[in-house]
Amino acid sequence: MSYTETIGSRTYRFADLKTLMAKASPQRSGDQLAGVAAASEEERVAAKMALAQVPLRTFLNEALIPYESDEVTRLVMDDHSPQAFAEISHLTVGDFRNWLLSTSTDADALTRIASGLTPEMVAAVSKLMRNQDLIAAARKRPVITRFRNTVGLPGHMSVRLQPNHPTDDVKGIAASMLDGLMYGCGDAMIGINPASDNLAAITRLLLMIDDFRQRYQVPTQSCVLTHVTNTIAAIEKGAPVDLVFQSIAGTEKANAGFGISLALLQEAYEAGLSLKRGTVGSNLMYFETGQGSALSADAHFGVDQQTCEARAYAVARKFNPFLVNTVVGFIGPEYLYDGKQITRAGLEDHFCGKLLGVPMGCDICYTNHAEADQDDMDNLLTLLGVAGINFIMGIPGADDVMLNYQSTSFHDALYVREVLGLRRAPEFEEWLESMQITDARGALVSASAQQPLLEGARDWMGIA
Repeated sequence: MSYTETIGSRTYRFADLKTLMAKASPQRSGDQLAGVAAASEEERVAAKMALAQVPLRTFLNEALIPYESDEVTRLVMDDHSPQAFAEISHLTVGDFRNWLLSTSTDADALTRIASGLTPEMVAAVSKLMRNQDLIAAARKRPVITRFRNTVGLPGHMSVRLQPNHPTDDVKGIAASMLDGLMYGCGDAMIGINPASDNLAAITRLLLMIDDFRQRYQVPTQSCVLTHVTNTIAAIEKGAPVDLVFQSIAGTEKANAGFGISLALLQEAYEAGLSLKRGTVGSNLMYFETGQGSALSADAHFGVDQQTCEARAYAVARKFNPFLVNTVVGFIGPEYLYDGKQITRAGLEDHFCGKLLGVPMGCDICYTNHAEADQDDMDNLLTLLGVAGINFIMGIPGADDVMLNYQSTSFHDALYVREVLGLRRAPEFEEWLESMQITDARGALVSASAQQPLLEGARDWMGIA
């Protein structure tokens, strides 16, 4: 089905829904690289006007990537709930935007319709929204998950403590981990990107974190971000696996590039569940995504990068994850050129994930060859804090020495919590107070008061 829109004396024609969606997207370098972006701002406006008139039902009848050839499309269509969709089935995309922003639409309403939404629907409506709209609507939709603590409660924001090391040195990782804990970070998890995929090295890191966690009774969870097949192997060998990690994308071909399928993710999910390591809940999958991953794998099929990204959240939703985050600026300026594009993408990703019922976080980041700096990250951090982000990253100095990119630091988490009044996961906050790391308000205590734990941890690490 084709779509048209007239502006003045000029009529714009869009061959199909896929083309219309791409042309309506805000400007970004990835869509330009793929050759799907609007040729002018006027064409972009025309596409938005035409998209606003498209009934939501259309997305159930016109698949952007064919059902027969893509298992993500099959997942989206087969898991769609007509009952949940009924409440909004009469709306156009433009009407849906107005419904989302209405004061009468609350968290209960957004929860009711979540399983009736497809990724394409939420991607479409996001294209009609200003940044403030994305923030206002996402803020209404908390997504709460539990493993050893509770993440995603309104008024809370958690931090993934990311103590990476370029050689996987256990003492170096432990020192960064302790540094982060002293700043009150780590309630989302302690998550290491390993420099090696060696199973023995991965197991050694898991054992180190688990030993520390048990010794100090830390109510958090650990993860070594290796390929899911390595995690399954580690589980089979009896390693203390908490969260099961995998990078995912929004098409079957892009996921194949990661070496995964929905069946493999199901196997990993069941393996994690079999360990029964959660204490307050059983959400245990951890997924990372990022706009541009399908394009970089030549697996986008002409679909714009933001819509491909939203489709990845349908994959995540299938496995009841504990955490999901977009690594928003990590893939590079070929996909998100500058701070403005990174900021917009981060707000879009958070909004789309939350509407689909996914516990969204964000690695607020950029590579050193992007037209962005730490001020851009401060802006996005603040906006996502207002929008109700579930978690962010905490990295020593905001500089990941293993992955060589810039993100957010332990100090950044203190900033956003202070200015927005955000608390940590309640179980973790109780532990921090009991260890005299924070006071009853969640504020850090003096360094001298933290000395007993610090000395004990140094002894555990074998550091003088």
